[in-house]
Amino acid sequence: MAKHQHSTPEQQSVRVLKVGERVRHILSELLARGEAHDDVLRASNIAVTEVRMTPDLRNAKAYVKPLLGQDETAVLKALRTNTAFFQKEVAKRLGLKFAPKLSFQPDESFDEADRIEQLLSDPKVARDLGDEE
Repeated sequence: MAKHQHSTPEQQSVRVLKVGERVRHILSELLARGEAHDDVLRASNIAVTEVRMTPDLRNAKAYVKPLLGQDETAVLKALRTNTAFFQKEVAKRLGLKFAPKLSFQPDESFDEADRIEQLLSDPKVARDLGDEE
């Protein structure tokens, strides 16, 4: 009898998404509670907007956005400085065989959404999008 059950790509991708979401929740909780021993992180409100896992679950990219216009560069530097702490805590709380290697990236999706909104509100574009009677 085979020891390993082969899962379909759909099942694997669902697992990757679930683990990514669990990592996002763990990181959000650690940041909200101020558990990292870093003054910049404790003084900042940081949203973890998404975590993308590699299919083998060994690497995770955490997309973060400091709220209230805080200095994104300083926050990213503090997160990257404390990566070992976050990896240790994620590993402890996830209970996986291997702890994912974390990397913190700025979340640019809000800036992109603002740019698209500005383009759509341009009078020339609005005219083209309007109903022609």
